[in-house]
Amino acid sequence: MRTPDFSPFYRSAIGFDRLFNLLETGQTQSNGGYPPYNVELVDENQYRIAIAVAGFAEQELEITAHDNLLIVKGAHVGEQVVRNYLYQGIAERNFERKFQLAEHIQVKGANLENGLLYIDLERVVPEEMKPRRIEIK
Repeated sequence: MRTPDFSPFYRSAIGFDRLFNLLETGQTQSNGGYPPYNVELVDENQYRIAIAVAGFAEQELEITAHDNLLIVKGAHVGEQVVRNYLYQGIAERNFERKFQLAEHIQVKGANLENGLLYIDLERVVPEEMKPRRIEIK
């Protein structure tokens, strides 16, 4: 497989170097898609991540936002009971799921409901970043 060359974009796309670096390195998650999640566009500037966290209590989940990275961790506390399954279709393992957030995306809140962890996000563009009309003198 060929590696794409993004060097022509560096000349005209100022400030997107981090995006191109992510594309070049091909960052992928190594957790095999566990736990499953949805990313929903609620409104033009509002998003919601829903993560299936069946079997985890609220105190076993940790959400951390740092810079443009959202990290969701689930870790069972206490001793795990050894069970003899005939079939195990529900994964009960610990996890860490990372989401790369675009600039100006802020985490507004999170709630756990019926085995789904909902994380609400909002794009908040600072006033100085919004388009403004320049008067010609």
